[in-house]
Amino acid sequence: MDHTAPIVEDVFGISWLDFNLSNVFMIIVTSLIVFVISVLGARKLEMKPTGGQNVMEWVLDFIKGIINDTMDWKTGKLFLPLAITLFSYILVGNMLGVITNGVVGGDVWWKSPTADPGLTLTLAMMVIVLSHFYGIKLRGGKAYVKDYFTPLPLLFPIKLIEEFSNTLTLGLRLFGNIYAGEVLLALLVGLTTSGALGFIGGAIPFLAWQGFSVFIGGIQAFIFTMLSMVYISHKVSEEH
Repeated sequence: MDHTAPIVEDVFGISWLDFNLSNVFMIIVTSLIVFVISVLGARKLEMKPTGGQNVMEWVLDFIKGIINDTMDWKTGKLFLPLAITLFSYILVGNMLGVITNGVVGGDVWWKSPTADPGLTLTLAMMVIVLSHFYGIKLRGGKAYVKDYFTPLPLLFPIKLIEEFSNTLTLGLRLFGNIYAGEVLLALLVGLTTSGALGFIGGAIPFLAWQGFSVFIGGIQAFIFTMLSMVYISHKVSEEH
């Protein structure tokens, strides 16, 4: 657990601009994996789907169900590409750290990108900004502003605080669950590699927690996507 992150400090001479190279690397890896899976799944579309197309259609139907549960389809179909991208990216990202952690020269290079609060909070902020953008675009500025003062004008400060709390909870929930899972996996790896007794005592808990982490990774991808659609629905729907 004494590993460090490969950080480049003072990028472009700016004192506060630092880059975690492992985050950049894992973001690129996750994006490439999602892209390749999507291309392979939709490469040869058939009326009777098989293999990868079956998986892609199942994901599509699953995401449609999430959107239909949060808003009417006439409005919700606009956000189908966003929801599919969020779910796929977060799911793959969550799984990468469950497979293994890669350490080179004492620096952790291979881990779940979603185990970093910078990424998860950025995704959360993106969702919140998009919810405001489409709220104004689809309903108009007047209706958008009016929501902050209904049913009582006194609720305006509370609704402002809610916007910040939604961003924090959406991002930190994902980060906390994935990071905690990776910490425990790292501890169990250390136990199993400490000797014969450590291997005997840690092998089964490691496999059990690894399987549970896969389940948690899938659940967190679902929760993040569901809440994203809920927040967007609150801004674009006439009744909420």
